[in-house]
Amino acid sequence: MTLRKVELPYTRFLSPDGQLLGELPSWADDFNLLTRLYRQMVLTRLFDQKAVALQRTGRIGTYAPTLGQEAIGVAVGSVMHAEDVLIPYYRDTAVQLMRGVRMEEILLYWGGDERGSDFAEPAAAQDFAICVPIATQALHACGVASAFKIRGEHRVAVTTCGDGATSKGDFLEALNVAGAWQLPVVFVVNNNQWAISVPRRIQCGAPTLAQKAIGAGFHGEQVDGNDMLAVYDRVHVALERARHGKGPVLLECLSYRLGDHTTADDATRYRPADEVKQAWLEEPVKRLQRFMVDQGVWDEGREQALISECQGLVQRAVDNFEAAGTQAPESVMDHVYAQWPAPLAGQREELLERAARRAGDSGHE
Repeated sequence: MTLRKVELPYTRFLSPDGQLLGELPSWADDFNLLTRLYRQMVLTRLFDQKAVALQRTGRIGTYAPTLGQEAIGVAVGSVMHAEDVLIPYYRDTAVQLMRGVRMEEILLYWGGDERGSDFAEPAAAQDFAICVPIATQALHACGVASAFKIRGEHRVAVTTCGDGATSKGDFLEALNVAGAWQLPVVFVVNNNQWAISVPRRIQCGAPTLAQKAIGAGFHGEQVDGNDMLAVYDRVHVALERARHGKGPVLLECLSYRLGDHTTADDATRYRPADEVKQAWLEEPVKRLQRFMVDQGVWDEGREQALISECQGLVQRAVDNFEAAGTQAPESVMDHVYAQWPAPLAGQREELLERAARRAGDSGHE
């Protein structure tokens, strides 16, 4: 038997220092678009910093930073159509913000409040809540994509995960059904090189994670996840491919997790300092900024104005979050079932009765 040799594409337009490496797609001449993408990366990073600070001061729970991976989420969120559905994992702040999820809703979620998954923005209303179990969201995405295909709708299910999730059975099962049924689903793998304390080099023996798609019978490719132009371009192509009945795509975005895995982690215990220092030289925000400065469309004045604007937006979101008040105890059971099972209905009534008794007791103090 002769096995077919498959060459996996790898796309990069900008070098780590923001220099152009070759011809750009025609859309990259739209500097208004590039400015919007850059603005969103800066906003994501500043929000991320604030969220970490809130966790450190006990105002939210454990949080998963996106530091160094902003280009992936911003690109995915900007390319998706409003009618598409996002099935995210826990490091998808950037995508959610692009989909219209409010910063205060994200803070509510990480604060353990059910209202953080009840998105007010119509474009995000059908998106799934953040998935913390590893890789199970990949199968959920295939269910959503199956519905799109059965209905004959030109919509795409977009699901994300980290490199560690690609070793899970749920992920591989999802690839199998996506390929067998040729579903309109795009798998975006954020290969940030570390699955908590396990480095990519020992996570999987395959030379790339993208080639896992080959065994499932569909297209896989790699892209420089720190190059906003490259990620935007390849995500756009992947979504259009899925949208028009050409099957699923696995897009492996090569990035680096500059922060801890979560705020419950201390990455200095297992990562070499020199490796992190080198990764900072290749991060996505400064890379796009340097390119825009070289093109004459960005300068220090615009940068400081943008930072000030974004800091104001983040602070207003924090104020709204802290003014939201405590959620009702019974809300932990909301948004779970379309029709209530009888045992849960009884438990919910018990919660309501206890809450009413507590309110009555406090009123007599």
